[in-house]
Amino acid sequence: MDLVQIAKKSAFTALQGGVDRKPPWLKVRAPGGSNYAEIRRLMRGLGLHTVCEEARCPNIGECWEHRAATFMVLGDVCTRNCAYCAVAHGTPVEYDPEEPVRLAQAVELIGLRHVVITSVDRDDLPNGGAEIFAECAMEIHARLPDTTVELLIPDFKGSERALRIVVEAGPDILNHNLETVRRLYRMARPGGDYQRALELLRRAKTMNSDLVTKSGLMCGLGEEWDELLGAMHDLCRQRVDLLTIGQYLRPSTNHLPVARYYTPAEFDELRDAGLRMGFRHVEAGPLVRSSYHAWEQARRALPV
Repeated sequence: MDLVQIAKKSAFTALQGGVDRKPPWLKVRAPGGSNYAEIRRLMRGLGLHTVCEEARCPNIGECWEHRAATFMVLGDVCTRNCAYCAVAHGTPVEYDPEEPVRLAQAVELIGLRHVVITSVDRDDLPNGGAEIFAECAMEIHARLPDTTVELLIPDFKGSERALRIVVEAGPDILNHNLETVRRLYRMARPGGDYQRALELLRRAKTMNSDLVTKSGLMCGLGEEWDELLGAMHDLCRQRVDLLTIGQYLRPSTNHLPVARYYTPAEFDELRDAGLRMGFRHVEAGPLVRSSYHAWEQARRALPV
């Protein structure tokens, strides 16, 4: 029986209470080291947030030692409450219009050649904070013209105007994560919409056909194998260039349980399937996240 048959037989249905014991391939070393400590001090000193910390990313030790970090702008409180996400939710405070300048300073001090910038959802703002994304990209390009910029944006509630503000700022890569399959969207992302996410990616390509677009999926929320492949096909139809696929890890008992842990071999199957579909690059593995090895993905996807 091959991997696909095994996956279909198990149906990837959620077990009552989920699966709590992590397999050995998900064990990571505790963060530490000189680069980790330096970046942590720098973020505190400049009053910046990273999704690495706020979302409790398991790769924080590896990435920060590599001197790579994913910045999170517009505060650390989200207006939405996705059932899988560790970021705090509630009523955000006023955003700081000087944040793009401080962020660009941090990029320069760390010496990043590729930077990933994301945000909480800010449905309280007229354009969802699109202007801050744009200002970050323009500030970094003006200060560090050889540094490539990847913007991992929210859906801006489907606003075409907000998306155009971001696209016209000239990011090198535009990322919006689909996250999960259509059937599970209302459960996992009650503030989001599956079709709206796909439409954002389609519109971005329409606005700039040369723009490199990217998206990501989580495995282990209860999706079936065919549903996962279907979501990949949906992304491919929007001409998405880069795809990341990783294992969902439950941040706390207040979040959705893990229905199933995928094996490294199964992630290899998904990567190969994505490449056959036509994605330019697929990063798939148990610990893969949107910005995991993003610098390598950028190197492969962007012109020299």
